[in-house]
Amino acid sequence: MAEINVREVVLDIMLELSGQTEYSNVLITSVLSKYDYLDGRQKAFIKRVSEGAIERRIQIDYVLDRYSKVPVKKMKPFIRELMRMSVYQLLFMDKIPDAAVCNEAVKLAKKHKFQSLQGYVNGVLRTIARQKEQIAYPDRQTSYVEYLSVCYSMPMWLVEHFCNAYGRENCERILQSYMQEEAVGIRLQETLSLRQREELLESWRQAGVQVYSHPYLPYAVKVQKTDGIQKLAGFGEGLFAVQDVSSMLAVEAACIRQGDTVIDVCAAPGGKALHAAAKLAGTGRVIACDVSTYKTDRIRENMERLHMTNVSVRERDARVRDEALVGQADVLIADVPCSGLGVIGKKQDIKYRITEEAMGELVGLQKEIVANVTAYLKKDGVMIYSTCTMNPAENEEMVGWICEECGMEPESMAQAMPEELSMTAQKGYMQLLPGIHETDGFFIARLRRKQGS
Repeated sequence: MAEINVREVVLDIMLELSGQTEYSNVLITSVLSKYDYLDGRQKAFIKRVSEGAIERRIQIDYVLDRYSKVPVKKMKPFIRELMRMSVYQLLFMDKIPDAAVCNEAVKLAKKHKFQSLQGYVNGVLRTIARQKEQIAYPDRQTSYVEYLSVCYSMPMWLVEHFCNAYGRENCERILQSYMQEEAVGIRLQETLSLRQREELLESWRQAGVQVYSHPYLPYAVKVQKTDGIQKLAGFGEGLFAVQDVSSMLAVEAACIRQGDTVIDVCAAPGGKALHAAAKLAGTGRVIACDVSTYKTDRIRENMERLHMTNVSVRERDARVRDEALVGQADVLIADVPCSGLGVIGKKQDIKYRITEEAMGELVGLQKEIVANVTAYLKKDGVMIYSTCTMNPAENEEMVGWICEECGMEPESMAQAMPEELSMTAQKGYMQLLPGIHETDGFFIARLRRKQGS
C-alpha cells in the first residue's frame, strides 16, 4: 500500500469543501473512516488541520492578504487551499517546525503541476513564519467589530447581529465558545440506576475518555477524547444517546406524563422524540415525523438501538396537513428548521453559508410549519417550539407571532428548569447562549392554546 501523505488528504478535504457540497463535519468523519487504518497521530493531524483551517478561515485570509501580492479571492483554488492549511499550521500548531510546513507545501505545489508557483508559495509562507508574532490585527478599541470578526473568524454581519441582539460582552463570550474544543453531549437512559450509571462512566474513564457530569440534569454528561462514540461501552446496548443538554431541556419543558401522545413534526435524528419516548416509560405513544427517507431512516436507526417500542416513524412534510394527526397531541414538539447559529461550534461552515436573506426566508418557513401543525394539538395540549439558533426573529418574535396568529399563549416552564436557568422561564420561553450557559445556543418556548381558541 502506498504511503499516505496526510497533508494531501487535508488538501483534498478542503478542495471538496470549497464547492460547498457537504458540511465539513460530515465529510471529515467520512474521510477519517476511509483512512481508519492510519495511526492515531496521523488521523489526529488530518482532523485538527482540516477543522482548524475551516474554523480560522477569516483570520487566515486576513493574514494572507497582508503578505501575498495576489489576494486570496484571486488565487487558484488549489493554491488558495494549500496556503490556508499551511498558514493554519504556522500560526496554530507550535509543535510542527515552520520549515517543515513550508517545504511540504512547496512539494505539494510541485506534485500538482504548479512548479511555476513554488517560489511564490515558499516566499509568502516563510515571510509569515518569520513575522507571525508581529502580525497587525484590527485594533480592539477603534475597530471592535472588525477585531472580533478577524480574531474569531466570524463574518462581520454576524458579529454585528450578536452584538445588537445580546450585547458586546456576551457577543465575545459566544465567539470564544465557538473556538473551544467541543465536548459531546450524552443522555444516559433514565432507567439506569445510580450504580449502573457510575459503572458505565467509569468504564469510559478507564478507556481514556474524559467524562464530565452536567450541572443542569442528573442524566446528562459530556465526553471528550473519545475514539468514536460508537466504540463506547453501552452504545450497542442502547444505554445512552448522543444529545446536547439543550435538547434534553426542551423535552423537560414539556412535562410529559405517562400515557401522553407526543407528536414531533421535525424529529430527525430523533433525539427529542426518543427522549420523550423514554419519559413515557413504555406507555402512550410518540409519532416522529420528518420530510425525507434519509431523515426517517436515521430516526429508526436510533429508535432500534435504544429499544424504543412506543415510537412510530412517518415520512411527512410538516407544511402539509396530516388529517390523521389533527387533535391527537397532548404534547407537540416543533423543533423547526433554523439558521443554526447556536451550533456553529460543532458545524463551523454554518457561519460561511448562512446569509441575512436566508435567515429571512427561514422565518417564512417556520411560520408555514407552525401554522399547519398547531392543528395537531388537543384542546388542552402543550406545544414546545424550539430552534438551535440565536436570532430574535426566529425565536422571541416568532413566539409573539404564534400567539397572535395561532391562538396560543406562553406558559411558565420554570418548574421544569434547573435553578441556574430561571431567566425568562417564568414567561414561557428561554434563550440559551453558548459561552454564557453550558449548552449549545438554543431557544425553547412552552405554549398552550388560549381558552376559547
